[in-house]
Amino acid sequence: MFLTLKLSPSSLIATSNTLFDNNFMALTQEEQTDILIIGGGPGGLACARMLAENGKQVLLIERKPAIGPKVCAGGITWSGLLQHVPDTLIEKSFPVQHIYTRQQHVLVAEKQPVVATVNREKTGQWMAAKAQEAGVKIFTDTHALKIKNRQVVVRQGTEIKNIEYKQLVGADGANSLVRRYLNLKNTLSGVGLNCILPIQRDNMEWHLLPHLFHYGYAWIFPHKENISIGAYAPKTAISTKQLKQNLIIWARSRGITVPADQIRAGIVNFDYQGYAFGNSWLVGEAAGLASGLTGEGIYPAIVSGQVVAQKILDPNYPAHELARMVKKQQRHHKIIHYAQRAPALCSLLMNLLVLLLRVKILDFRMLEMAD
Repeated sequence: MFLTLKLSPSSLIATSNTLFDNNFMALTQEEQTDILIIGGGPGGLACARMLAENGKQVLLIERKPAIGPKVCAGGITWSGLLQHVPDTLIEKSFPVQHIYTRQQHVLVAEKQPVVATVNREKTGQWMAAKAQEAGVKIFTDTHALKIKNRQVVVRQGTEIKNIEYKQLVGADGANSLVRRYLNLKNTLSGVGLNCILPIQRDNMEWHLLPHLFHYGYAWIFPHKENISIGAYAPKTAISTKQLKQNLIIWARSRGITVPADQIRAGIVNFDYQGYAFGNSWLVGEAAGLASGLTGEGIYPAIVSGQVVAQKILDPNYPAHELARMVKKQQRHHKIIHYAQRAPALCSLLMNLLVLLLRVKILDFRMLEMAD
């Protein structure tokens, strides 16, 4: 029965060698489904799988030709997903985090890995395979163009087609069509810049440098055969152009040349205004559920995807886990608010934060979206 299911990332992630069947599937001219999910990221796939496992007819469309690729550093935390991910998906794990300011270098160490890196594309393909096993129909290279009267107009290849639905789930990211259909604006957002380079590094690094990234940060996340190097900041802190220039300058100081034409940008939406709107639902960044402080989005996407599935299956489901996550996001908002109000004190606040981590008054997990 549905009510016996445990809502957690562990109900989604389990060891499997199954691969996603990415062969092109063509929609009929007039497609019908109980539940239409727009977006094949972690949130949409988590939602789709849970619904299908409980007997619902689910169709998921993804605008990209393949499931998985996204501008993402590929970091997952122990409190979030790390302890539930199959070993085959882990690239590297790090029980020690190196955190830098201009005045300090702090090591945050735990018995268990604090953060690990995964290949976002492989993880997405694996999740898609599990959704397909549950009975989800997945159509890639399918662009949602317009929503009207319980119908979504899509373009697949060169053809325009219609999909009728009873329930619509928007898991289509920061620039969500479903969010726009619901007349929800994005006034709180950030920018993440990322570059993958064929370099080997041993340490996972976080750099809090207000003179370059204001109340954002830069990172070096080692993967199995390369590194993810990048920077994130709320849009109110710095322009994307300046953030890119500062990323290149900072990387050079770490002995790394970042080619400007290899930097990829992604918008991070943290303007949460709800997730349930009649027969329309929002998941992950479409709902504005990322962290404005760190840009973390994978865990909130999966949790919100599972909550939406639960609410569709049982409208009385209390969704306490989502409420807790929203409270964490609000705490992150407050930190940003204080940094905005006193930019001259930003460096002092950053150093105080790192000092509290050093003396273990502040737990690293307080900066995560997970419980």
